[in-house]
Amino acid sequence: MSGAAAIAGAYRHCESVTRTQAANFFYGIRLLPAERRQAMSAVYAFARRIDDIGDGTLERAEKLRRLDEQASALAAIVDEDDRAGDGDVAGDGDRALAGDGAGGGDLVLVALADARRRFPLPVDALTELLEGVRMDVNGVRYESFDDLLVYCRRVAGGIGRLCLAIFGTRADAQAGSGEAERLAEALGVALQLTNILRDLREDAEVGRAYLPAEDLRRFGVLGGGYDAEPADAAESLRTLVRSLDVVPRAGEPLADGDADAAARLAALVRFESERAAQWFDRGIVLAQMLDRRSAACVLAMAGIYRRLLARIDAHPQDALSRRMSLPAREKAWVAARAMLGARG
Repeated sequence: MSGAAAIAGAYRHCESVTRTQAANFFYGIRLLPAERRQAMSAVYAFARRIDDIGDGTLERAEKLRRLDEQASALAAIVDEDDRAGDGDVAGDGDRALAGDGAGGGDLVLVALADARRRFPLPVDALTELLEGVRMDVNGVRYESFDDLLVYCRRVAGGIGRLCLAIFGTRADAQAGSGEAERLAEALGVALQLTNILRDLREDAEVGRAYLPAEDLRRFGVLGGGYDAEPADAAESLRTLVRSLDVVPRAGEPLADGDADAAARLAALVRFESERAAQWFDRGIVLAQMLDRRSAACVLAMAGIYRRLLARIDAHPQDALSRRMSLPAREKAWVAARAMLGARG
């Protein structure tokens, strides 16, 4: 198989992963021209692999070993590309796809290596993703929003910058390229904050808590009051969320304690929803700097998440009882509106 054919096969694999697993992102990614769509799929497939390592059931030591393995693979891609740029390595991809070059025959890494040759993907954004997932594996807790922001920027803000590298900016927006990176990062943070709210119960059940301990104390969610440690956050959230599962008989109100827990949790969710909405408002300005199809991609992905966030804000108790999502037809409608509404 030729290098070009093997690269095409690697991209097909990544696009399949994106189509089947990117429940929200795929609606935007599919609006892009083929080359950008392929590169976005390569980035998504790699990010999904890293997330799956962090979220899986392996022991902590094995998760960290696998993350180190992926970090080494990334370093190998960068090293080979740098040597190819110096004329030391053939640049047609044949060696990489034969298994002794960038990607080593791994379909996701082969596609990612080729995407990096086609687009100026910031390597630090990929390594920050790895560092963010290491924070998950190591059970890091967050005292303040500034602490949480470090995590969000690593696992999602960096993805925003990678997407921007694939989109590029319009010629008349080049002077604001630094601002474009900040806006792309802001959108990533907004999406991650929405994910945290969507998965609040699910994460608490497995001992994870992302919301800042200072916020949990503010709304009376963190047991032990102002002396409670961030490490107690997941247990406090799990206890309160489970208390909402006690369903009274028809016509009976919630017990006073349960009603109080529901009110505190709802107030917390609405507070965090408003914070996420502010990050959306900040980041969506990015669309004005992009060409029509890239802008449509951004508007579709952000639009789907913004509607999900609005639903969580309007029905916080539903969000605490199940994982909320938008139906496929609504996502398709948002994507269609994004394509029509993007700058011509």
